[in-house]
Amino acid sequence: MRYALLVSYDGTDFCGWQRQPNGRSVQAVLEGAAEEIFSAPVRIQASGRTDAGVHALGQVCILDGETNIPAHKLRECFNRLLPQDVKVLASCAAPQDFDCTRQAKRKTYCYRAYFAQTAHPLLDRYCARLAFAPDAARIRAGAECVLGEHDFAAFCASGSSIKTTVRTIYSVTVEECERFGARLFTLRVCGNGFLYNMVRILAGELFAIGCGKEAAALCRALQTGERALLAKTMPACGLMLESVEYGISLFAAKEE
Repeated sequence: MRYALLVSYDGTDFCGWQRQPNGRSVQAVLEGAAEEIFSAPVRIQASGRTDAGVHALGQVCILDGETNIPAHKLRECFNRLLPQDVKVLASCAAPQDFDCTRQAKRKTYCYRAYFAQTAHPLLDRYCARLAFAPDAARIRAGAECVLGEHDFAAFCASGSSIKTTVRTIYSVTVEECERFGARLFTLRVCGNGFLYNMVRILAGELFAIGCGKEAAALCRALQTGERALLAKTMPACGLMLESVEYGISLFAAKEE
């Protein structure tokens, strides 16, 4: 039987999602718990592989196994075995042909950064610190360039083996608020898929535009694929996989 899990994790102390020979991975921790529950080795597949230090609110995973435990009760079984920095928020039975990676229609990531004169210990775990305070209106104007379908080759870090760098961005929003006396910026990006480090590179460029850089460089990078035109990649700590949508209801109709 195939099951789906909705998983949240703090990526700070993980080497990323994927099992590694010399590192603590989210996949290995979940599979260790699954082996105890199902009394057999279990492979767990995720909607996408997050990098070291990247967090997740709504990572969707699948696994196959046989058990008498009701599907919605697997959440409790996992959480009794899992550490504090990774938990299963929901579990359910999934169609046998459901593929959480290939069938994803939309993914939403958010990137958080803050500006303050002094580094803040209550923000640094989940946010990057900015050297200057960006203007949210400039960020929104710059984001207009990336909406729609484009070749995002300039936004892909080296080392990727992806077949195509064409992706569609449905929306980019930025919110600003005050948190612990700092100015906190939340950049939220929704698209049909993302390249290796794409959101972190995009965040770096949009924050640079917010601090005065001209948006023309971003538009030219889309046209030419030149990574050198863009700002530096932002740190992993500010990035979070927020949600994955499939167009079907999986976890108690959380999706439309």
